[in-house]
Amino acid sequence: MKKTGILLTIFMLLVFAGCSKETLDYNNPDVDLFVKQLKAGNYHTKNDKGIVEVPHFTEKDIPELLSYAEDLSIIPTFPSVYNSNSGKTRLGECILWIVESIRLGIPASMGCHMVEANAQNYEAIYFLSDEEVLDAATRYRRWWETRKYPRTAWTIDPCYDEPLCGSGYRWW
Repeated sequence: MKKTGILLTIFMLLVFAGCSKETLDYNNPDVDLFVKQLKAGNYHTKNDKGIVEVPHFTEKDIPELLSYAEDLSIIPTFPSVYNSNSGKTRLGECILWIVESIRLGIPASMGCHMVEANAQNYEAIYFLSDEEVLDAATRYRRWWETRKYPRTAWTIDPCYDEPLCGSGYRWW
């Protein structure tokens, strides 16, 4: 009887341990789970070709992604074949990179870092400060809100569909 109790306990522990690892569907990703895994450093979801990269987010995910745009937490890594390991990797900045990539329909840049628009090169000294990243997040939020209203022949705003227009920032 004692053996059965021990075996049952071990079995239950294995079942619960096996169920605790949440997996992310590459083609139908959950934003909250993605962010949780990025912060924990255990994001490993692969695309259809077996490469670990950013899941396939779409325009419908932008509002939820933008809810994390001001999170300046440093994350261990960012899953992109385009990402470089130079400089600190802030969650919010990488989330904005995802939003920009959705907006463009292609990867926004070679890494999830914004730099000063007139940077001489791509050294980390030209990366944006935390305050500038927060400003960029505000600009992306404003861009998303104005997209609710269609552009017409009377739309005069030259920055209508350019979130970083006039900011002095650009993607690297």
